Amino acid sequence: MELIIRKAVKADVPLMLTIYNEVVRKSSATFDLEEQSLEQRLDWFAKFDDRHPLLVAEVNGKVAGYCGILPFRPKPAYAQTVEVSIYIDELMQGNGIGQALLQKILELAKSIGHHNIIAGIVGENNGSVRLHEKMGFTLVGTFLEVGYKFGQWHDISFYQRLL
Repeated sequence: MELIIRKAVKADVPLMLTIYNEVVRKSSATFDLEEQSLEQRLDWFAKFDDRHPLLVAEVNGKVAGYCGILPFRPKPAYAQTVEVSIYIDELMQGNGIGQALLQKILELAKSIGHHNIIAGIVGENNGSVRLHEKMGFTLVGTFLEVGYKFGQWHDISFYQRLL
């Protein structure tokens, strides 16, 4: 398996959309209830910049996952705190892609000058919890029953890593 981590480009958005919509349909890892359109995902893509990079993992020439950081909150004092999101194609999970992406985004975030990185993880996403803990994130708190999807309430646990 040839794995390449690189900066995402606009041409990657349709494949990232496919990965994301799979999660929307099958998982509570996102609280979106309806699949996103290409136009919505292009608007999302436009939020990333040099201070807030978006990376893709390419396996054998095909986008297999992505990871990005965006501002945690809009007020100026939060400028060095970011929130990370990571999504891996369900058929590619368990191959170290998430770890490679998260490692690279942590390195980039630190080099950019960010101080703190936050991850919000839905309660039953044990794979994501294990990945973030392995990469040095610690649990800082849980909001109980904040999202309602698939006929049930879901908790969100927040993890952080100081860079």
